[in-house]
Amino acid sequence: MKKLFILFSSLFSLLSLAQTGIIRGTITDKQSEKSIAGATIELLSAPSKGSITDGKGNFELTNVPLGRQTIRVTYLGYESSTVPDIDVTTGKEVIISVSLVEKFDTLEEVIVVSDGNNKAKSINKLAAISVRQFSPEEVNRYAGGRSDVARLASNFAGVSTADDSRNDIVVRGNSPTGLLWRLEGIPIPSPNHFATLGTTGSPVSALNPNLLANSDFITSAFPAEYGNAIGGVFDLGLRKGNNKEYEYSVGVAAFPGAELMAEGPLGKKGGSFLVAGRYGIVGPLGLAGTTAQPNYNDFSFNVDFGKGKFGNFSVFGIFGNSNIDLIGDDVELSSDDLFATRDEDAFVTSNFGVVGLKHTIDIGSKSYLKTVISGSTSANTYEEDRYFNLDTPTEFKLRYTEVDNSESRMTFSTLFNSKISKKFTFRAGLLLERFTLENTLFDRDRQEDNDSDGQPDFVNLINNDGSYSIVQPYAMGQFRLTEKLTFNAGLHGQYFSLNEEFVFEPRTALTYAINDKSSVNIGYGLHHQNVTAPLLFLNENIGENIVQSNRNLDMTRSAHYVLGYDLRFADKWRAKVEVYYQAIDKAAVEKTPSSYSSLTEGASFGFTVDKNSLVSTGTGFNQGVEFTLEKFFNKGYNLLFTTSLFESKYTGSDGIERNSPFNNGYVINALAGKEFKIGKAKKNVFTINTKFTTAGGRYFTPVDLAASQAAGYEIRDDTNAYSEQYDAYLRLDLKFGIKLNSSKKKSSHQFYVDFQNITNNSNVFTKDYNRLTQQVNQIDQIGFQPDFGYRYQF
Repeated sequence: MKKLFILFSSLFSLLSLAQTGIIRGTITDKQSEKSIAGATIELLSAPSKGSITDGKGNFELTNVPLGRQTIRVTYLGYESSTVPDIDVTTGKEVIISVSLVEKFDTLEEVIVVSDGNNKAKSINKLAAISVRQFSPEEVNRYAGGRSDVARLASNFAGVSTADDSRNDIVVRGNSPTGLLWRLEGIPIPSPNHFATLGTTGSPVSALNPNLLANSDFITSAFPAEYGNAIGGVFDLGLRKGNNKEYEYSVGVAAFPGAELMAEGPLGKKGGSFLVAGRYGIVGPLGLAGTTAQPNYNDFSFNVDFGKGKFGNFSVFGIFGNSNIDLIGDDVELSSDDLFATRDEDAFVTSNFGVVGLKHTIDIGSKSYLKTVISGSTSANTYEEDRYFNLDTPTEFKLRYTEVDNSESRMTFSTLFNSKISKKFTFRAGLLLERFTLENTLFDRDRQEDNDSDGQPDFVNLINNDGSYSIVQPYAMGQFRLTEKLTFNAGLHGQYFSLNEEFVFEPRTALTYAINDKSSVNIGYGLHHQNVTAPLLFLNENIGENIVQSNRNLDMTRSAHYVLGYDLRFADKWRAKVEVYYQAIDKAAVEKTPSSYSSLTEGASFGFTVDKNSLVSTGTGFNQGVEFTLEKFFNKGYNLLFTTSLFESKYTGSDGIERNSPFNNGYVINALAGKEFKIGKAKKNVFTINTKFTTAGGRYFTPVDLAASQAAGYEIRDDTNAYSEQYDAYLRLDLKFGIKLNSSKKKSSHQFYVDFQNITNNSNVFTKDYNRLTQQVNQIDQIGFQPDFGYRYQF
């Protein structure tokens, strides 16, 4: 310990005479998104340091002291904006974008009190309720996050995960399949390694947070430009690379893996490139929760060609691959392996990719047109061999399951935005998606032995090769009725070609500023989403014909009602309360009375494969109250406390109201972080971050033990569906980090170690029937687990 202390002391001494950093960026009009020339930027820690934006709205502050800095942006006729918590280092220039709002009445002197942090407002100016902006820096800062934006979202009010093995996002009791992932304005497949068709989560994220810009996470009553989702929206944007200097970084961390990243200027029109590749290393470290070694890698890029007379063009993309072999011989009979089983070998592959071309062009001085053309693909295979008469002289192996899914889509999106006046902004657009699916499933599970070979038949349950389209037009506007009253309204349309259904969805939100510290919000939105593909394309034998009897199911419908109150009661402090109710209908249920509903799907890697001839008569509801208390980073520390009390219920065709599997009942998160300046010049930083989470256990359907023992496979007691609840989830994480700024060159080092679940609490993963022991066994989630990371920027 003494030698370690001497080592760090030596490093601090060598780096004590630190350099300064650079803050650059662009100032734009919030409503028109056009650049503002002549805006004034002040560095509040050194008022003598300032800058004025050029004709393209760009500015640069040089010789900025290292550490957390705050800037203030002002421009005549606009409300001023303060941007705190800008982390200045020697290893990388800070590039930011700030939007200003034109004053409602320039004839009057209006004093605007900043909320202290732009994260209190959304990136999308037309998102007024149930929205939280997040930054990549937050993803990397919080304890227990694994550099995963989905796990960051679990800290926000209304979001529940309660699962260390997957990053599914449960928003206000909705199935995670109700989530919409968007990238650069277009819908994308699940951006995760080991993802499967129809799901939106997995054990490991393929999104690299170091390439993301500040983005929005929306939990209810979405603006009219978002569609085909009933749970939530993750609206992600990619940042542009440094268009003046070449910068690089190398790093390694347990879960995202080893990483290389480069960025720099491109061409003579202010263009830039940004590329990064990662390779997973969690398998060799033994941190995957399974005896098998997961292999995964991803590559991301954003190339901006600068602004010319034909507008601004950019190309972006993300690609990910993953595979794992789960071998039964590697598993003990009494093992608590999360994914592998003693009597089977399973082979899993997965890949996903998206590439897009984005074009933005100005139309006049206050309008622009943004168009994106993209292609995406996702695919997964699963092959399972089952061992019978295990560990006996008559042991034999039989192919038991085969899955081969691939989905590709072509997407066209166009959006027109116009600032008609300082009081009215208009936006309209169209989204076209063309899906092509190839899906097959062969399985012996629960099948008859019609060929009398002594084994269940290998039955083709899904055999689909087809395509369908989704068309989504929309129009909306923001009306600043008075200085204190803002009204957002829009209409979203959606056409689903498979059942030829077309729906209209009104969306509204009203914001009233009671005073300069508090406001009240009210919102309503009608939302639809098509039933997930694995259910739509199930095969059913009717007579001598095989048909897909679920193809004509209606889109599930959800009406969202939200009331919120926002209070900035002190400098850099914010409190927020939201009450909501969601009424859901047209869910898929069985014709005959049963407990089944499509609202219960999405809790695992797979979907139900024996539900045919479903009808769209199921209902459900979600209701709750959420509270957020946040201390934005200032004076070296930050705090975030969120709590959600909610209820999620559904009704199947038997008419009985039941708990949904996502009805945790409550979620509580408490996060805190503190930075200490160290070294002689106090330019290096030591950080401590902690996170505490507890949540009610999920409801589950108990195993019918007697029936399972008689059948030889698991049978659930569906008459008592979701009648039992797992024990409450509890986890405490603690993270330490060091940031070292070089005194001799443009470079910096960052280290962290993250102790996850430091109390080693036994959180339940599942209670399943074990066909080898013929008993119901409980498997717990991962206990205490260390994480680590290092990054060198230069």
